[in-house]
Amino acid sequence: MAPNYSPNESDGLVTIPVQRLDTICKQAPYSTELDAIKERERCDYTQKITYQMARSGTAPRLIRVYADGIYDLFHQGHARQLMQAKNVFPNVYLIVGVCNDKLTHSRKGRTVMNDEERYEAVRHCRYVDEIVRDAPWELDDEFIEKHKIDFVAHDEIPYSTDDCNDVYAKIKAKGMFVATERTEGVSTSDIVARIVKDYDIYVRRNLQRGYTAKELNVSFLSEKKFRFQNKMVELKDKVRKGKDDFITKWEERSTDLIKTFLLMFDKERISIFLSDSKQRIRSALSPPGSPGSGSNHSLNDCEDDLESPDSVLDSPPTKRSNVLLRDGTEVMKNRRHLLSEEDDDEHAVYGLHSPGVVHEDEDDDDEDDDDDEAYLDTRSRPSSNYNISLLAGGDSASAAGTALNSSSSSGSRNYGNRHC
Repeated sequence: MAPNYSPNESDGLVTIPVQRLDTICKQAPYSTELDAIKERERCDYTQKITYQMARSGTAPRLIRVYADGIYDLFHQGHARQLMQAKNVFPNVYLIVGVCNDKLTHSRKGRTVMNDEERYEAVRHCRYVDEIVRDAPWELDDEFIEKHKIDFVAHDEIPYSTDDCNDVYAKIKAKGMFVATERTEGVSTSDIVARIVKDYDIYVRRNLQRGYTAKELNVSFLSEKKFRFQNKMVELKDKVRKGKDDFITKWEERSTDLIKTFLLMFDKERISIFLSDSKQRIRSALSPPGSPGSGSNHSLNDCEDDLESPDSVLDSPPTKRSNVLLRDGTEVMKNRRHLLSEEDDDEHAVYGLHSPGVVHEDEDDDDEDDDDDEAYLDTRSRPSSNYNISLLAGGDSASAAGTALNSSSSSGSRNYGNRHC
């Protein structure tokens, strides 16, 4: 129950406290139920309430407002109309009349919901305080007196029938009519038209949800057609889902590749890579260093560089002869040293030595020395393929070549005299 209605004494008028039913916590009762009967008996209908009293809020009791309709496929348009009727005056007790199927089908046509379903849909609306079943199509004085109705709420559009142009004309004449506004864009007829327009879709929907062709009133061939269409839709959904999954996986894979690339080629790694690349390019483009290319290269350095056999063979003929001469001298020194050591060993062992034998050994040594000198002389002499005069050029080259030959031959003689 809502709190008591507080009296207004500002104008010197004394009003009796009344109570409002809290219709939010429970469903609205039917007019034949006990709660509705008690509320109707509590109403002093002898106190007539004018429109001015109702608007000003000075009514001595609850204002009983009546709204009627079919309320098929109860939607937000119906709820908004009942909300307006509930709030048209302060302290309103809203009674809603719903026509039965027989009257509705004869006057307006076929409904989607039957009358019991429509009753239950309306009685659970939060703005409704009481439900009148089997409501009349046109209101008469007897019905108004029975339910103690003070005002009737409906939209202002005239509602015509076969007998009259407006069924609410008498109510309007008595000053008991209050207007409500219709909700544009929504009505029961619009919802039905929407279903008829998409008939195939809703038939396929219900077949997919387990309804039989007999329940939906479709033929055998139509049923097969609708089921085939459902299968095609499912296949398209699977293909679309697979495509979306593929794109999603590809995006994830590309993201991983980009992250890996950025980790591999971050700022530090790129710097190292560039420095290594520059070093490789510099090494590839710079020529290898040539030994002994300096102008102040000394003779001793040249001799050290030509110690290897490859360097000796690659050197000019004159320089090659000096190297071979020096190497041959060292070899002969070592050989004579070994021979002298062998002779000393023989003298120590036998203690004898005849002059003839000594002279024979010395002759053998002289012959060996001559052979060695001849061998070295042939090795140190330049080949006939080299023309020293052409290589040196001019008279100075000839003189240099003569001096070189003379020096080499004298060196050979000295070498032979040293070892005689």
